[in-house]
Amino acid sequence: MHPSHQRLGVEVFIPEENNKNIPSCPHGPMLLFERYFEGKPPRRFFSCSACRDRKECNFFQWEDESPSLASQKAHKQIIEASKPAISQAECWKRLKCIRCLSEAERTYCHTCEQLVLPKEINKHKDHEMKNGMADRTLSNPSYLFKPLDKKKSFAQYLFSSSSVNFLLETFGKLGYTKILCVGTPRIHEAIQAQKDGKINSLLMDLDHRYAQFNEKGQFIHYNMFNHHFFEGDSGKSLLQNFFQNSEPKSTLIILDPPFGGLVEVLAASVKKLWKLAGHSKQDKAGSVEPYKIPTIWIFPYFMEKHIIQELPSFKMCEFKVDYDNHPLYKKHHGTSSKTSPVRIFTNVPLRNIVLPPEKGYRYCEKCERYVDDNNVHCQLCNDCTSKDGRVWIHCSQCGKCVKKGRIHCQSCDRCELPEHVCQRPLRGCHICGSLDHKRKECPQRKGVNSSGRKRKRKTSTQSGKSKKRGRLSER
Repeated sequence: MHPSHQRLGVEVFIPEENNKNIPSCPHGPMLLFERYFEGKPPRRFFSCSACRDRKECNFFQWEDESPSLASQKAHKQIIEASKPAISQAECWKRLKCIRCLSEAERTYCHTCEQLVLPKEINKHKDHEMKNGMADRTLSNPSYLFKPLDKKKSFAQYLFSSSSVNFLLETFGKLGYTKILCVGTPRIHEAIQAQKDGKINSLLMDLDHRYAQFNEKGQFIHYNMFNHHFFEGDSGKSLLQNFFQNSEPKSTLIILDPPFGGLVEVLAASVKKLWKLAGHSKQDKAGSVEPYKIPTIWIFPYFMEKHIIQELPSFKMCEFKVDYDNHPLYKKHHGTSSKTSPVRIFTNVPLRNIVLPPEKGYRYCEKCERYVDDNNVHCQLCNDCTSKDGRVWIHCSQCGKCVKKGRIHCQSCDRCELPEHVCQRPLRGCHICGSLDHKRKECPQRKGVNSSGRKRKRKTSTQSGKSKKRGRLSER
């Protein structure tokens, strides 16, 4: 890259539903991005929705170029090869057979990531196997699997038992009887283990391994980053049946995305789930809009601004969510190795979510919600302003409370650590240079592509150099 072509950031575009022109990778339809540079026109490209690390999924395509026919064929072969070896229908049959076996005969192959029938054992002789599985293990595969901990793709951090118990108790107190678990297998397993059957659940997850451990109607192979159903219409119909056979107010969605996930992309999927539910209501203006099903989104507190921007009906609950296997935010002998920054964002009224006093929470009458004991109510902000469980201090120049130890920097016009390095101010629009709007609102974007030229897709008959640039597998 030329020294003057400094990267100014990347913007993602939410595609229209059922857009047939979007290229796919093994994780479903790719997302459209636009990268901005200093001293160079921006350019759009398609990239994987689920993996931020190109080593995990290297499918890539410039928007204004097309891959060659040979590349398209190779990509289709890669996508087909990435599909689970066992179909969902076969998974149900296999699970039924496994349940009929004795505990000693039940085997799972970690190498092949599948349950193994007795007649298939010889095919897995040199593989890493788990022999002997009780009914409890079959019902709790999240404890059996080796978590996928690649931070930039399949980051699987599983809730601790204390977090699971709190959430289940909250569901019961609030009267929810159907829970859609999006990327939350521990919640789904705990619900299915309840003997009273008062709450039912459906798991939707990108990890296809869960298909082998769930009965028919309990699992959908799903990518929350692009709202993609890997089983197509059958998966979508299963979800619609789950929604329609229940009262809207008795249904709740809970999702726990990887922390590096793009908020606007995930929020778009939440809205599509609301729409897919088929429930609607009339607003004050008389227009009909999808009913906003009660939803819980587990995410770090420092992403609050972005979530509220995309979903204004959401607010942050101060309950600290921790995990069994997170390198920083896991429990050790009943205490956290480090205070977890993970919180609950929800459109459920916060006054209804009761946080346990024995865990260090209290009810604030002025805020009408439960807060951390250390969260002091600020009379100037008229709010309990702390986000991290520590006392925050009000800054009159910022007009808000900030973390203790921060000082107001006149150059940056905000509170920063004393040793911080001042940054140059943001310069407004990256397209036209105007300071009165950002690139998303730039009027020059309409009718032209990201390089300022009329759109023209290159074909596979063009030069070899163009073909090479257009390959999905290059970046």
